[in-house]
Amino acid sequence: MAVDIHSSAIVDPRAVLGENVLIEAFTIVGPKAKIGDDSILRHHSTVDGDVEMGSNNEVFPYAMIGGLSHDLKYEGGIPKLKIGSNNVFREYVTAHVATNENDSTIIGSDNFFLAYSHVAHDCIVGNHLVMSSHSALGGHVEVQDHVNMGWGAGVHQFCKIGRHAMISACSKLVQDVPPFMLADGSPAEVRSINKVGMERYGFSPDRIEEVRMIFKTLYKSNLNRSQAIEKLKGSNEIKEKSLILEFIDFISTSDRGIA
Repeated sequence: MAVDIHSSAIVDPRAVLGENVLIEAFTIVGPKAKIGDDSILRHHSTVDGDVEMGSNNEVFPYAMIGGLSHDLKYEGGIPKLKIGSNNVFREYVTAHVATNENDSTIIGSDNFFLAYSHVAHDCIVGNHLVMSSHSALGGHVEVQDHVNMGWGAGVHQFCKIGRHAMISACSKLVQDVPPFMLADGSPAEVRSINKVGMERYGFSPDRIEEVRMIFKTLYKSNLNRSQAIEKLKGSNEIKEKSLILEFIDFISTSDRGIA
């Protein structure tokens, strides 16, 4: 099926459009945009800058995909934004290109960005993120797969969120959140494991109990971070189950510290 472009849309002739792309009224598509097959750009949306989108993405009204970095260190050039497939960008979502010429902001696939949410420059977002309305990722934030962010949550620059973590509504995150944990508050603290999220994704009771054991070691045993890691390394379960190793690696490589 051919590309369907509304007569009022402004699409630069240098933009690359895949098969079966729908571009509705008053949409703007810049010269360096690459839009994958079966994607939909709803009315009054904008895709500008050096943006590469995979297939079956949907951009809703007034969203800005590919806006210039907010970073004051930007010195010119054409940084990039790379987006996978099957993403939804609802009304007024903003996702920015990176800051430096050869760098990219990266967004994976199957993510759902609700209204007014914001992905800043140089972020790396995995797959299956649900980012609720008015939530925001500061620059250089890394979000792993299957993360859920509540309404109005804010993440400080350079923080990292582990897979299957949950950030509660209105939380202010200034440190890293390990995988499978639930963080809440301002500043956010890890309060418990993301049991509901794990159950919904089909984790076994044994896996959930393993994560609960890790949570108790890190947060309920009065051990400092180094002591907790040593205790986890000595666990009898470490040879049989990989989640402990995943936690140790995440904590050991944390630059901002663990929430």
